[in-house]
Amino acid sequence: MDRNLEKQHRERAVELGRSGDPSALPELITLTQFPAASVRKLAASAIGKLAELVDAEQAVSALIPLLRDPFPQVRQYTAKALGAYGASAQPALSDLRDMAISPVEPQYNNNCAKRTIELIEEARRILESLAVHCCQRCGVKLAHDEFVQSQKAFQRPFCNYCFDEVFLERRNFETKVELQKNIRAKDGTWVQSQGERLICEALDAEGIRYRYDERFRILDGYAIRPDFYLPEFDVYIEYWGMDTTDYKIGMLKKQQLYQQQGKRLISLCPADKPHIKQMLLDKLQKLK
Repeated sequence: MDRNLEKQHRERAVELGRSGDPSALPELITLTQFPAASVRKLAASAIGKLAELVDAEQAVSALIPLLRDPFPQVRQYTAKALGAYGASAQPALSDLRDMAISPVEPQYNNNCAKRTIELIEEARRILESLAVHCCQRCGVKLAHDEFVQSQKAFQRPFCNYCFDEVFLERRNFETKVELQKNIRAKDGTWVQSQGERLICEALDAEGIRYRYDERFRILDGYAIRPDFYLPEFDVYIEYWGMDTTDYKIGMLKKQQLYQQQGKRLISLCPADKPHIKQMLLDKLQKLK
């Protein structure tokens, strides 16, 4: 790449960030896609400097893909920039949480992501304390502590009465899921199907760390339970093991959520079982 051209674009990104001009956002968004990492990181930083001046939704949408940039400093500058957008940066929380705990991230990026998460969540708490919320089930106006409790537990607004009902329903569902885990993989993990057992054993044989059936992610307001999550690769694995109409509807919705959030997904099904290990490794290699 022409070094002079790269320098010109770096200087342009810095100039736009200092300008205080909201009309600079489209040009900065274009610069976030420039081939040189040095330009992308400065463009991200400049977008952060224009917080409160530009359309927050447009700015945050442009920054989120940079959290998956191959260059660590681009991810660092992006995380810092998102912190300037406060509660408006909530759509970035999923990626920031991954960045905060990822063992392959530099420590400075883990720490930067944690600080940004704190900023966003504090800004969100302030807004929530001022907002009026109603129970999703019965429509009654919520006290602030009711809203906080239900959001923490279910990511949904419920009054105390409905909270108890939902809690019982969720506990019964969790119990049912656990009872269905009656097949044991070689590494001791209890799973729900032979296909999942084969996936466990394939990952274990390759020394790939995984989390199985953990509800740890919120995508677009939905609590997602991935069949498998590979933290070292930030890759999800879903084993679509049923063929009912309701199951297929849920499957399509889940796939749509992964796609909308830019998450990398490996899909496997019962027909893949004879060669599931090789198929899994081949698909994972393509995502690296």
